[in-house]
Amino acid sequence: MSERHFLYPGTFDPFTRGHLDILERGLALCDRVTVAVAAGGKATLLERDERVELARGALTGIAGVDRCRVIGFEGLLVDVVRDLGATAVLRGVRSQADLEHEQAMAALNRVLCPGFEVVALFPRPELAMISSTLVRDVARCGGALEALVTPGVAEALRRRFPGG
Repeated sequence: MSERHFLYPGTFDPFTRGHLDILERGLALCDRVTVAVAAGGKATLLERDERVELARGALTGIAGVDRCRVIGFEGLLVDVVRDLGATAVLRGVRSQADLEHEQAMAALNRVLCPGFEVVALFPRPELAMISSTLVRDVARCGGALEALVTPGVAEALRRRFPGG
């Protein structure tokens, strides 16, 4: 059987404990995972290169980290899937709205790339409410970040919002 290589794409602005949960559980289902940090497409707080470095730091110490890598990318997801030879895209689904969005994106990507596959995982219940948007809002207001992100990400957000 050929290697199962999942591509885990997102803006990861910032990388949260919810993202980490999906990544760790995805690693149990495949041989390796490439975390692909998107250049944009929506307004981001952090620059792509900083998001790549923060994601790399968040992976430190997780089981299977030797089977992960983090890259930045621009352009169409299907092009990255083809270029890297990924066998599936890993996605986290927190809500009905996420599910509908992921279904539409998967259908479009299958038109662009026949054979495109998605592995969707639901987060652990205690992490289901975490989104990058909410993390940025908590950081902006000076709230506690430890349950939401890794220490390195928390520190980067505190530097970004020193008065928060």
